[in-house]
Amino acid sequence: MNYEETFRKMKAMRMLGMHEAFKLSLETKQHQQLASDQLIHLLIEAEYEDRQNRKIHRYLKAARFRYQSCVEEIDFSAPRGLEKNQLLRLASCQFLERKENILITGSTGVGKSYLASALGHQACMRGFKVLYYNSAKLFAQLKMSRADGSYLKLINRLEKQDLLIIDDFGLHPLDEENRLMLLEVIEDRQDRHGRRSTIVTSQLPVIKWHELFGERTIADAVLDRIVHTAHRLELKGESMRKKKSSINRKNPVS
Repeated sequence: MNYEETFRKMKAMRMLGMHEAFKLSLETKQHQQLASDQLIHLLIEAEYEDRQNRKIHRYLKAARFRYQSCVEEIDFSAPRGLEKNQLLRLASCQFLERKENILITGSTGVGKSYLASALGHQACMRGFKVLYYNSAKLFAQLKMSRADGSYLKLINRLEKQDLLIIDDFGLHPLDEENRLMLLEVIEDRQDRHGRRSTIVTSQLPVIKWHELFGERTIADAVLDRIVHTAHRLELKGESMRKKKSSINRKNPVS
């Protein structure tokens, strides 16, 4: 029997996983050893897995992480106050289901951005939509969108993400425009029921964030929505980048 027309229709309907599984079953004669219901089950499972994998790939690409990191590669041996059990609990992504936030603080180089990206990667793997932004670039893009008329579109995009990662928050004081834009982003994502989760990384301890705003009312409004439902990772110790650089100098690749 010629199945070329069947293959063509599968591709036309974008049933790519089913197409490959059916083609393989014909090549290996597996279809002759399976009952019809077993063959249907095999094809549906293949199609489901393929669609899930393509969705995860789309989510990872759309997130635009700073680092291609994952939880399995995190170094827990360095003395930087990182509790393995706490991080593994967060990696289960239950914080996303509960609409909770994560605040990661510590000096430069201790791995804040890497950890945030690893948790974001894990969220994508679990089927959550994630978007990563360096805070300075986020504010710059928000200002540009106001100028070109795409501000509401960007705000809506930020609101719809299951997880928004704001990296390197607080490197510079917030001017009035940035304060108001940040408030709008957070308000859209966090109503009193906590609709979406946010990860924020900063070199400054949380206790000093209030000073960044220079305006008490907005600071209270933003921090009240972020801090009170947040898990905190307060990292300490020497720079991981310096440590790895020192190891590489001592052990050069031949």
